[in-house]
Amino acid sequence: MDWLKAPAMQQGRAIMAGILDPLDQTEAYLAAAKAHPDCARIYARLTEARARSESVAAHDRAKEERRHSLLDGVAIAWKDNIDSGGTVTEAGSKLLEGRVPRKDAIVLARLARRGMICLGKTHLTELAFSGLGLNPVTATPPNALDPQLAPGGSSSGSAVAVALGLAAAAIGTDTGGSVRVPAAWNGLVGFKPTSGAVPEKGVVPLCRRFDVAGPIARTVEDCAELFALMADQRAPDLTDADVRGRRFLVLDGLPFEGAEAGPVAAFEDALARLDAAGAEIRHVTTDWVEKAMALSPLLFAPEAYGIWRAQIEDAPELMWKPMLDRFRGGAEVSAPDYVSAWESLSRIRRRWVKDIAAGVDAILIPTVPIMPPNAARLMADEAEFVRANLLTLRNTRIANLLNLPAVTLPTGHPACGISLLGHAGRDRHLLRVAAGAEAALAG
Repeated sequence: MDWLKAPAMQQGRAIMAGILDPLDQTEAYLAAAKAHPDCARIYARLTEARARSESVAAHDRAKEERRHSLLDGVAIAWKDNIDSGGTVTEAGSKLLEGRVPRKDAIVLARLARRGMICLGKTHLTELAFSGLGLNPVTATPPNALDPQLAPGGSSSGSAVAVALGLAAAAIGTDTGGSVRVPAAWNGLVGFKPTSGAVPEKGVVPLCRRFDVAGPIARTVEDCAELFALMADQRAPDLTDADVRGRRFLVLDGLPFEGAEAGPVAAFEDALARLDAAGAEIRHVTTDWVEKAMALSPLLFAPEAYGIWRAQIEDAPELMWKPMLDRFRGGAEVSAPDYVSAWESLSRIRRRWVKDIAAGVDAILIPTVPIMPPNAARLMADEAEFVRANLLTLRNTRIANLLNLPAVTLPTGHPACGISLLGHAGRDRHLLRVAAGAEAALAG
């Protein structure tokens, strides 16, 4: 068996059974990463000394039968905008070159205390502000399914590391789809928790009111366990999860506008399998999503630019021009317009719960309406980069705007995911529903 590509929970159970040694597995991951020809494009840096020290401790705990969690001894990767004490953390930006935080982010510290091993920090788009995963300033990871294609972002290296067997799982961040897009485009599961469900202290911010850290892994079970450790709570019970009698609502309209044939066909095939497994599926069209989406230019860029304006304008030449332009777009929004947009979004969130989501287990949409584009073409054509980036993030942004937990599952069609959007604060329920959907899609 290829343990490097085994689900994280399967590895954890193998460690518990004495089949797998954390020392050997950590060394295997480090060796695989260093041997991979694109290692420098995936990992911003490996934390070899830390990984080996943590694996020794995990090995000893396993021998003494005093493991700290089911994932004790499992080695994962971390997006390089999540602080790791004493290790350079630059958030994919030359503006933060050489930045060394004093201590771990809370989420990293929590997983370390439960025995998880930090393999290293993975590349991302500049300050996490793009869905395509391109970063000519530091590095652009190769898509794991086809290295010519965009990997998805902004948690690009995190997803690619897992997909290529260079980490058991990874932790990314999601502001408008940055966990779910790369997960979908690399054939993985990605989970965005409800905003505020996990601590953000120690995570380099982009838009604090939307930012949330979340896992990328091979299975819903992996994501559920990782989320539980990050949130310092017990994991949801996924035993015998299925979709029989689950009420799903397909959100027609905007999620399918301009969509390519591949993602639509994959979504429809996934729907058919959910229906065959006993799910109750209805369709709805609403203008609440369009109204929320229209507020995006007034919300995301103004906050991002407000946070980073001083650093950006001190050295704008350090940024890739399309990213610089995207941040600077926030300068054009007035404070009254920004406040008014948040007031409007709050009303839309309330109406969404009342008019659309009541009594529904999950909303279903294609994760990304397009296939991953050719990376070289995006680099050569700025207008195409802007067009593709907006379309790539359109569907995933719905969950961020409405503050919903969301999970993307592989459909079995390469680079095509199906997303389940849940209810704010009911992350554990959504993960159980997603586990049932995962089983149904697996046949």
